[in-house]
Amino acid sequence: MLPLADAFSHGHVQSVVHEIEINPSIRTREREGVMPITLTQQTALITGASRGIGRGIALKLAEQGVKRIAINYKENDAAAEDAARLLKERGAAPLVIKADIGKVADIQRMFETIKSQFGGLDIFVSNARATLATGFYAEPMEIPLEAWQATFDTQATEFLVAVRAAVPMMGKNGRIIAITYAPGGQTGSWQPWVAMGSAKAAKEALARYFAVALAQKGITVNIISPGACDDSVLSGLPPQVFQMIKDWHESGWTPMRRLGLPADVGNAVVLLCTDQASFITGQLLYVDGGASAMEPVFPLAIQGIK
Repeated sequence: MLPLADAFSHGHVQSVVHEIEINPSIRTREREGVMPITLTQQTALITGASRGIGRGIALKLAEQGVKRIAINYKENDAAAEDAARLLKERGAAPLVIKADIGKVADIQRMFETIKSQFGGLDIFVSNARATLATGFYAEPMEIPLEAWQATFDTQATEFLVAVRAAVPMMGKNGRIIAITYAPGGQTGSWQPWVAMGSAKAAKEALARYFAVALAQKGITVNIISPGACDDSVLSGLPPQVFQMIKDWHESGWTPMRRLGLPADVGNAVVLLCTDQASFITGQLLYVDGGASAMEPVFPLAIQGIK
C-alpha cells in the first residue's frame, strides 16, 4: 500500500473519486434517494401521556407511523380518552393504561399489560412526574420527607423498575428515552424545584448507566431536557406567574423568543427513535429554543440581544 503522500502524488485519490462518480455499485444510497430518515418501530409506551408533553410525544410518534401506542395516565380519565381519540385520528391504535408510576406494583402491572396486548415493546418514553398536589414544590428547608421520597419514586425509582421491565420485551432496535429537566440538577436557583430537580438528576445519571449496560443489545438510552414549555407543569402555576415566565422567554432569554410546545419535544423523540440514530446513546439533548446556550451573568442588552 502506498503512503498517503505517494497516493496523492500518483493521482490515486483522483482515481478513487472518479470511480465513485461513475460506478453505480459504490455510489451513495443517499444520492439515489433511497435512504430516507426512517422510523420502523411499531409499538410505544409513553408515561404521563394524557396531556402536555407526553401527549405531544405520543401524537408525533403516531404521525410517523408507530401503529400501537400505550398512553399511561394517573387520574384524568377524560384527558386520556381525548388523547386516545387523537391517536386514532392519526392512524394509531391506542392502549390506555391507568397506573400510578410512583408505585412499583402499578409499574409492573402496566408492563404486564403491554406484554399481553402488544407482545413486545419498541419504544419506552419515561415522561410522567409527581403532581403538584403531592407537595413536592417546596424549598429545601421546608419540603416534607414524604414529598421528597414520593418525588424520587416517580423519577429514579420508576425509571429503574420500568427499564428493567421494558428491556426483556425489546429487540435490537429498542429505544428508551428519559424526559428530564437538566438545569434542575445543575443549578440551585429554582428553590422550590429541589425535590424534582434532584430526582430528575438521579434519573439522568441512571439513564447513562443503562445506556452502557444495554449498548450491546442494540438498545439506545437517551435523555431529553425540554425548556420552558406551554401546556406543561408551568400551566398549573398561577396565571400571573405563567405570564411572567412567558414574557421572560419572549424577551430574549430563549433566543427563539417563545415557549416550547409539546410537539417540539415530540419531534426530538422521533429523531432519537429513527433507525439513523442507532449509534446515539447516553446523550442529553436540550430542546429549549437555545435557552441553555445563554449566559445568565449579564443583562441581555450587554450581550447584544435586542
